[in-house]
Amino acid sequence: MKVLFLPEVMNYFLELADALYEKEYFGFEDTAVEYAEELFDEINQNLPSKLKKNAPRYFDRYGKDMWYAVFRRNKNTSWYVFFNIYRHAGETVYFVRYIGNNHTVARLIK
Repeated sequence: MKVLFLPEVMNYFLELADALYEKEYFGFEDTAVEYAEELFDEINQNLPSKLKKNAPRYFDRYGKDMWYAVFRRNKNTSWYVFFNIYRHAGETVYFVRYIGNNHTVARLIK
């Protein structure tokens, strides 16, 4: 199994650390970078084993017939990862198209 990310999603992870530090969710820039890297690693390693659900139609703007999985990082924040699953050369590929957290997307999921 393989997990791939759209370039826009990769950029999101790069920008996430800056945003977390600038909005003072983390007092040190290194800690914010570590948080973003750990989130990326967790998704990359564990997405295939996570419980998946059909993504609401609202998220079709990022890709058709997607699934989503939830990654809970702490008591206040869960990350929603939206993806498609493909078979390529006999291998299952999870293609991540969008990511958001409970503060931005939870209201859109029923």
